[in-house]
Amino acid sequence: MIEFKGVHYPKSVILHAVFFYLRYAVSYRDLEEILVERGVTVDHATLNRWVVKFAPLIAARAQSRKRPTANSWRMDETYIKVKGRWTYLYRAVDRDGQTLDFMLSERRDLAAARRFFKRAIGSNGVPDRVVIDKSGANLAGLQAVNAILKFTGGGRTVEIRQVKYLNNILEQDHRFIKRITGRMMGFKSFESASATLAGIETAHMIRKGQIPANGTTAFQTFAALVA
Repeated sequence: MIEFKGVHYPKSVILHAVFFYLRYAVSYRDLEEILVERGVTVDHATLNRWVVKFAPLIAARAQSRKRPTANSWRMDETYIKVKGRWTYLYRAVDRDGQTLDFMLSERRDLAAARRFFKRAIGSNGVPDRVVIDKSGANLAGLQAVNAILKFTGGGRTVEIRQVKYLNNILEQDHRFIKRITGRMMGFKSFESASATLAGIETAHMIRKGQIPANGTTAFQTFAALVA
């Protein structure tokens, strides 16, 4: 269970505020005004602290509870501005568009690609194949992972395919994330960006039905991840 000790607002208010910010294209000041209309006075700085604190905790729960995914992956990066500079959001979905994993990185290189693949495999298992673009860094990163798998995974390795059109489903999926982040006017710190993106990805997974809902609403599914 995620603890809410030390906060001065009811848990339900915090969860509604965090979910609303992560799911819809609003700024903190927009959300501040919306809450005032509902009789809740909370400043935008406090809203930011709630998102940064609770979004990654809820995201970790979502990863452990998401439905099984397919063994054919699509991987690519998209750009996110942090402190006025472009950073790289590594993302992977399966052939059906279900989210596998994501990672914000300050660099787009071999080390980042290898770290992402190891992370995604750690949370989803070894795929049969991965489709990537023509990026040499992504190819080298996946080849490095295959070298490790060859000696530790019983000889099983991942088939690598560099076919751009097969990644169209991931390009479409990027658009939801960009639509939400576009209203945020950029991030002020890498920590804040990473935490917020983890929450946005979680809200997107709920939207796609990846978290068992048992007939509940999207917010109720989100709130259930706290328990």
